[in-house]
Amino acid sequence: MESLKVSGKLESLSAIAKYVMAAASSAGLDKKASYKLRLAVDEIATNIITHGYEEAGREGDVELQAKIEEKTLTIWIEDTGEAYDPIQIETVEEEMLNKPLEERPIGGLGLYLAIEGVDKFLYERVEDHNRNIFVVNRPSISCYNAEEKEIE
Repeated sequence: MESLKVSGKLESLSAIAKYVMAAASSAGLDKKASYKLRLAVDEIATNIITHGYEEAGREGDVELQAKIEEKTLTIWIEDTGEAYDPIQIETVEEEMLNKPLEERPIGGLGLYLAIEGVDKFLYERVEDHNRNIFVVNRPSISCYNAEEKEIE
C-alpha cells in the first residue's frame, strides 16, 4: 500500500484516519478490529502532533506506511519530534481501571487504549525519527473456493 505523508497538524488527523480505515478494509479486518486500530493510531498521531510538534515549538510531518501480509496488517507512523517511547510512559494501573468513574482522573487512558487495542505495539528510535508500529492479526481466510469443493 502506498504511504501517506501529512503535515504534523491536527487538521491532518482526518486524512490519517481515512488511510488507516482503507488499510483495514484492504486487509479484511472486521469493524471491531478496524475501530481499535484507528483509535490506536489516532491516539499516537494526536500525541505526536500535540506534544512532539506543537507544544515543543517544532514543525514536521507524520508519515504512515501500511503493509498487508498473509497473517497481519502492520502500520508504521514516523515523525521527527523529540524521542518519545509510549511503552516507557507509565500506563494505567489495573487498580485505576477498577475505580468508579467519579473517582478517576480525567484522561490518562489514551496510551493504554492504543497499546492494548492492537495485537502488537512496538516503538523504535531510528536516527532522528520516532517509529510507532501497530500490528493487527488478519482474520483466517478459507483456502479453498466453491470450484474446488465437490458437492454430492
